[in-house]
Amino acid sequence: MRLADPLRVAVGCAALALLAYGLAALLPAYWVFLAMSAVISGVLLQSLGVVAGQAGMVSLCQMAFAAIGAWTTAQLNVWGVPGGLWVWTPLAGLAAVPLGLLIGLPALRLRGVHLAIVTLGFAATVDVVLAATSFPGVNQGLAVGRPAGLAADRQYFLFCVGVFALVAVLLGLVRRSRPGAAWRALRESERATAAAGTGVPGAKLSAFAVSAFIAGLSGALLAGQLAMVVSRNFDPGQSLVAYAVAVFAGAQYAEGALIGGALGVAVAEVLRRLGIPQQWANVVFAAGAIQALTQGSGISEALRAALRRAPGSGVGAALRAVLGRVRGSRPSPAPHPSPRTAGTPAPAHPAQPGPEALKVRGACVRYGQVVAVDGVDLSVPAGAVAGLVGPNGAGKSSLVDAITGFTAARGSVAVDGEPVDRLPAHRRARAGLRRTFQQDRVPAGLSVREYLRFVARRPLTDADLGEVLDGLAAAGPGDRIAELDVGTRRLLEVAGAVLARPAVAVLDEPAAGLGHAETERLGAWLRSVPRRLGVAVLLIEHDLDLVRAACERVTVLDFGRVIAEGPPAEVFADPRVLRAYLGEEVAA
Repeated sequence: MRLADPLRVAVGCAALALLAYGLAALLPAYWVFLAMSAVISGVLLQSLGVVAGQAGMVSLCQMAFAAIGAWTTAQLNVWGVPGGLWVWTPLAGLAAVPLGLLIGLPALRLRGVHLAIVTLGFAATVDVVLAATSFPGVNQGLAVGRPAGLAADRQYFLFCVGVFALVAVLLGLVRRSRPGAAWRALRESERATAAAGTGVPGAKLSAFAVSAFIAGLSGALLAGQLAMVVSRNFDPGQSLVAYAVAVFAGAQYAEGALIGGALGVAVAEVLRRLGIPQQWANVVFAAGAIQALTQGSGISEALRAALRRAPGSGVGAALRAVLGRVRGSRPSPAPHPSPRTAGTPAPAHPAQPGPEALKVRGACVRYGQVVAVDGVDLSVPAGAVAGLVGPNGAGKSSLVDAITGFTAARGSVAVDGEPVDRLPAHRRARAGLRRTFQQDRVPAGLSVREYLRFVARRPLTDADLGEVLDGLAAAGPGDRIAELDVGTRRLLEVAGAVLARPAVAVLDEPAAGLGHAETERLGAWLRSVPRRLGVAVLLIEHDLDLVRAACERVTVLDFGRVIAEGPPAEVFADPRVLRAYLGEEVAA
């Protein structure tokens, strides 16, 4: 973690603590109760910030997880388990985790509206069960008691603020870890997440488990606030409202969750005072969610963007100045590294003689009655840059998907002499077979540093990152990917694939969308990759000038079969290749 991160956390927690103590001391009892409701709602929204805001999955069952937490708290109260809410609250969160994993299983195959229907159905089922059985202690009139130190509402409000802050700090730490990066990568592309060596099922299930735990905490807090809860406190329709508020406020950030909780309480209170039915609050939040989806960001994201656009103002400038003094350096960010020529030596891990980095034999891909790849043999020597070319529809993308495990295929695939054809895509990536994609799949929610460390799957210093980016992309480690142009993002994907130090990096049309100068720079950089990083490269490209500049050997596909292979000069002069690209008349 960078030095700035714990300082930001410390400053945020200190400010929240001062605000909470001030509110608890100054507000009337009724407003303390409302503030407590806002904070508890903020905890619930943090759970949505994980599964929806970060991982990009639709969950409409958060109130069901909260109900599980409240039910567990009530049951522990009936049993008289020692420790009170100090102990019952985390236990309530843990009780919701198994159901979070259970509801996460459909997410392994479903997404979008289909997943929304499944999660909403789960919420409705939990509501029916709880309504039929009632909460523990309700029939006996046994209220959930608060332990010493939490009996007064002002004390309990501070306890709720403490839980919110603790969840925010832990999520902040997770956000900067590999699981957190995996969630944000998952939001952009499941295929790219698997290509980075991360198991998509594990990432999805972990997001649902953490989300359920946090929602269970909010249910426990609500039970302690109300003393006695019933099923209507967790109506499934409230999950829809919570999702809308989470999107509107940007609940993937702690401040967004807190803003969302405050808005929920404030709008409801204003409508009550005006004598307007509470259902109109749902319309307000739905309109806000639509606006956020249209703009591509919620309130918290908009606030963060505004602070970044005003580097010389307010708290942001003061914090940067403090960080600069602590580091003993300027508070301003370092300039982008300047490109260098491909001939500059950087002998990090030179390629060593050994087996072929990639060996494919008899690859065959069928889509129904259509044969896309028909018995292709392909080899990439260790320490070499090889090319794979062919006209549109030749089967290149199908072959790449077959090699990297993203489509079913027959034949064998070996990496450094070890068979990987029975492994799923993410296991092949870990075995030394990395790839990029034709479409931009770089997670926009990460910084350059976070993304490259995520795909590399190993610790990297800024110096390591700068060395690889130097001569390739005009981006610094601290730059936000969302603010980079598409061409730079594609080059970052290439850098990430080779930074992992795989046996072979399969680059699928990395020059698409690049200008002439960028393409030339990419070709020079690719030629140096085997020597600098010890990584063999398979380049799939339509730009034949780039292939000539970077590749030592070229394989040509047409209609799913290899029609030529060898040095670029010989291959591109082959009549069969000319016929495939230019037609019979030219070949004659």
